[in-house]
Amino acid sequence: MTDALNLWRVDAPGQTIVLSSDGGLPGALYWGPALHPQTDLNDLARATEQEVTGGMIDRLPPLALCPEASRSFPGQAGIVAYRDGLPLYPRFRLVSEAEGVFTARDEELGLTLSLCFEAKGEALVAHSRLDAEEDIMLHHLAAPVLPGPQMGQDILHFSGRWIGEFQPERSCWGPGSLRRDARGGRSGHEHPPLAYFPETGATNTQGCVFCMHYAWPGGHVMTAEELPDGRRQIQWGHATGTRGAGRTFETAPLFLTVSDQGLNGAAVALQRTIRDHVVTWPKGVAARPVHYNCWEAVYFDHDAEELKKIATLAADLGAERFVLDDGWFGRRDDDTSSLGDWEIDPRKWPDGLAPLIAHVQSLNMGFGLWFEPEMVNLDSDLARLHPDWILGPGDQIEGRQQRVLNMALPQVRQHLFDKISALLAANAIEYIKWDHNRLLPIPDAAQAEGTLRLLGDLRERFPLVEIESCASGGGRIDAGILAQTQRVWLSDSNDALERLRIQHDAALLLPLPVTGSHVGPRTCHTSGRTIDIRMRAWVAAQRHMGFEMDPRELTDDEARVLGHVTRWWKRHRDWRMTADILRLDSADPNIIAEQQLAANTDRFVVFAGKMRSSHQIMPRPLRLTQLDPTASYRIELINRDELHHLSRGRTALKGGPLTLSGQVLMQQGLTLPWQFPETIWVIEGEKI
Repeated sequence: MTDALNLWRVDAPGQTIVLSSDGGLPGALYWGPALHPQTDLNDLARATEQEVTGGMIDRLPPLALCPEASRSFPGQAGIVAYRDGLPLYPRFRLVSEAEGVFTARDEELGLTLSLCFEAKGEALVAHSRLDAEEDIMLHHLAAPVLPGPQMGQDILHFSGRWIGEFQPERSCWGPGSLRRDARGGRSGHEHPPLAYFPETGATNTQGCVFCMHYAWPGGHVMTAEELPDGRRQIQWGHATGTRGAGRTFETAPLFLTVSDQGLNGAAVALQRTIRDHVVTWPKGVAARPVHYNCWEAVYFDHDAEELKKIATLAADLGAERFVLDDGWFGRRDDDTSSLGDWEIDPRKWPDGLAPLIAHVQSLNMGFGLWFEPEMVNLDSDLARLHPDWILGPGDQIEGRQQRVLNMALPQVRQHLFDKISALLAANAIEYIKWDHNRLLPIPDAAQAEGTLRLLGDLRERFPLVEIESCASGGGRIDAGILAQTQRVWLSDSNDALERLRIQHDAALLLPLPVTGSHVGPRTCHTSGRTIDIRMRAWVAAQRHMGFEMDPRELTDDEARVLGHVTRWWKRHRDWRMTADILRLDSADPNIIAEQQLAANTDRFVVFAGKMRSSHQIMPRPLRLTQLDPTASYRIELINRDELHHLSRGRTALKGGPLTLSGQVLMQQGLTLPWQFPETIWVIEGEKI
């Protein structure tokens, strides 16, 4: 019956959630594309009433925002907690609702549960908070739980590894659950906290799609469960085992987007929300500077005069920021020592970093510096002085010959704040590359909380300093870490083919200006593959561009090409920093293509990279998306100087610009010239 139901709707751009309660915890009757403002919620509630038949209990337990085992719920409960070693089975009653916050109480157990929804940018953000009058041991607390789509067959989630991040995986809905538990203390290469739930037939550009992103850099658990009665629930929370005893617990924000325009619609809502409402950009920074990072040029071999020469060459190529990577501190000649000793190495830098910084600034570049503050080597002055600051057992297995400082300890955070602050105050440093090169020895949510607090303190003290999140490349990428940083290092792989794919799939979460992408060495240091400079340069130009190679190795032709692409990137960076990244559906699986569409929709650029040889001889047309079908567009292949003599036909783009309607570009598509594998076409379009 619906007569006694209380009903609410929660709206954000493109989506609506309808909630109902009979006096207990609310549950979602509807989550999907935005409903008409005058939709009758009582009629909707009647339309969603559940049937009961043989082989079932007499009434379906509610699929609440926090499912309760005490109500005979047959799936994963939203709270798993203990007091004095005994399990708790709360049974909440709703006591208030105000401005998207639903508060419920279990008086007998002394528990208060708050379930919160707010619109942020183009997403809905939900989180849960549990308060106890006496200490409890919490094992699991779910962010507000929503139903999985009944019209979908697949779950699109992600796996990965070092130099192979954001690998899409598809699992089928079916009886039982898909559980992803990232317990390494980071967002994770292995299980980044992102999942899409497409309805059947959805593609990049069409169909209904639901998206969830858990904004937490400390490890998470996702459970997508189909109950015995056929209903589906999706739960997110902190990683299993990361909680402890206490009285107040909160989940991270859970970002929710819905689209009836395919994966792109849900992804663009996330991109825009992260770019415009999560990341805080330093005031007065008008443009994203082209980076140069010296890591793959010199590694630990720091020589001031050689680095000055490298800086000069990088500036000549168009770099605007020089980043000094690992090896400048302690006695850091390899990765076995000195993490934790954040003092400039006088052997390598007898006059400190000031002479190099002055030289960099004379070239009109800013200066950045690498740190790995959460880590420590046993061979360090810090570890010898404070072994009690190290997280985990003394006989733990090390990772990259290092251990982890206990960031939950105030004295650890204060020590790191003082050391980093002293360097920032004494040197003209505008940028920090903040690395994190090993997993935690034990799961611990307090570690991530401490790191976020330290980052926040440093940003308050140095509001003009930008920070990049790097964790063995892309091991810590989420909206939680991006609330305290302005860039992520997507992968330690500078292999352009690997990057093309990683960037394509990471666009389901990340906007362009936060995604670092560098032109690597001619022969990639992580894959051993030798790739032409044109491919390397254009792939880096898809995101926040930089260089990470030894510029002394470049031939005159390579330097010319790199300079040309960098100048193109600078000419277009202002509008592209607010552009939407739209993944294109390619009829050729060997082509990875995307369209970056300006915020005012009057211009775009398409990148179409070819990974491998195609099965067919002729290139297949590539359909564009989100254009005005009635408008005309001037289309130009801007790198047609890269045409090979084996491309012998009369493809229209070879001869210069052409004009096509948005309808033709979206329906017929563009026929691109023939190309070798490991090459990329770049097409500009402008509305006439």
